[in-house]
Amino acid sequence: MVLVGIMTILLGVGSAWLIVSFEFPGQRILSWALVLPLAMPGYIIAYVYTDLLEFAGPVQTLLRDITGWQAGDYAFPPIRSLGGAALMLSLVLYPYVYLLTRTSFQRQSVALVEATRVLGVSPTQAFLRVALPCARPAIAGGVALALMETIADYGVADYFGVSTLTAGIFRTWLGMGEPVAAAQIAAVLFLFAGALVVLERLNRQGTVANPLGRDVAAARIVLPPLKSIAALLACALPVTFGFLLPAFVLIRYAINVGDPLLSSQFLAFAGNSLTVAAAAALIATGIALFLAYAERRDASMQNQLLIRLATLGYALPGAMIAIGILALAGTLDTKLAIFMRDTLGMEPRLLLTGTIAGLLFAYVARFLTAAFNSTQAGLEKIHGTLDDAARMLGAGPGRVLTAIHLPLLRGPLLAGFLLVFIDVMKELPATLLLRPFNFETLATRTYRLASDERLAEASTAALLIVALGLIPTIMLSVSIARSTFRR
Repeated sequence: MVLVGIMTILLGVGSAWLIVSFEFPGQRILSWALVLPLAMPGYIIAYVYTDLLEFAGPVQTLLRDITGWQAGDYAFPPIRSLGGAALMLSLVLYPYVYLLTRTSFQRQSVALVEATRVLGVSPTQAFLRVALPCARPAIAGGVALALMETIADYGVADYFGVSTLTAGIFRTWLGMGEPVAAAQIAAVLFLFAGALVVLERLNRQGTVANPLGRDVAAARIVLPPLKSIAALLACALPVTFGFLLPAFVLIRYAINVGDPLLSSQFLAFAGNSLTVAAAAALIATGIALFLAYAERRDASMQNQLLIRLATLGYALPGAMIAIGILALAGTLDTKLAIFMRDTLGMEPRLLLTGTIAGLLFAYVARFLTAAFNSTQAGLEKIHGTLDDAARMLGAGPGRVLTAIHLPLLRGPLLAGFLLVFIDVMKELPATLLLRPFNFETLATRTYRLASDERLAEASTAALLIVALGLIPTIMLSVSIARSTFRR
């Protein structure tokens, strides 16, 4: 976690400062392209770089061909290590820090920047003394989001053989057959996740949009040629290694090899993924609309507390949610089996454990926050006078919702649906633990093939996951490109 925090700060804060403060070639394109690694799941980028950098991979093979070295003649940093896992996660998680920090830098008053320039302070000193302290809450919030994703990760940790709490849950439950010990590990994981949630919320409350009230960004400094090249490289490297290179490798493998089951079972895997993702997204969007509208009508402390509890799932790792659902489903199945046998005289069987219903429940509990935040933000933009006018005309709450709010919420509801849909498509730990027998999705297919060192065959499923992940990422990038400040 510490390594991921440090790397995401370096990549996210550094690139955000360069994009906001300086003018250099490619700056406008990179301002939105830096978000693209969000579309690349951590476990997929880990599979790609392991294939590239391992001993038999193209990088080390080329190095030996050029130098004539043998295996023992050189030392190459192992990719399957704690540092390698941290680097893989940082490459796909730094956009959280970049997005929040970039917005914070843009909202800082032009008067602050102009004052430092009048005093003859260099851009570097202005960054360290003024911009960075003012952006501290946003940086902490972005790091907290990145760390939430880090503690929830299973694919990278398992593939690299790194001991994490989430990987420990799998090993303890599935490998050692100790569900009680796995639940205890999940409880420790819950404490870490809860601490990150508190940190993120505290820093969100401490964010100041613009203390001096001037919503005008300072003019960017035009860099000389050499510094322009350095800034271009500094911003292009995270995009290249976090998205472009892995995507190129996957496309190349998919064209040359691909999935041998592409014409038959692959379509079934894709169908399974699309079906459960659409169902979970639809359920989550409906619940999010209900919760957001309930909070709008009655923002009491009790309602807000219940809503916060309902939307806590995004901070909880999928493995931990799956453990809780398995424990609950197992208890209920046991009681139902006894009831069926003793009362109804029926043959007992599992009704909840290992079913689509349990899987959908896990998805909705995990990703409801994404749909709720989008819906709540949309409702906040609808002025309360519209509600008051409708009620004066005799319209009830249901009529107000269907006639006024729903037409105005089409965009936020669609955005929330897409966010949940893509998150479900990428989710791995909960799917591995809760899926029905012989139920494969694109994520589990990619995981299984890559674990067998068959990355070329896994490339088709992985590429489809990445392509679908690009949809909300591109929407976010377009929004960023349009949110320019007055000059």
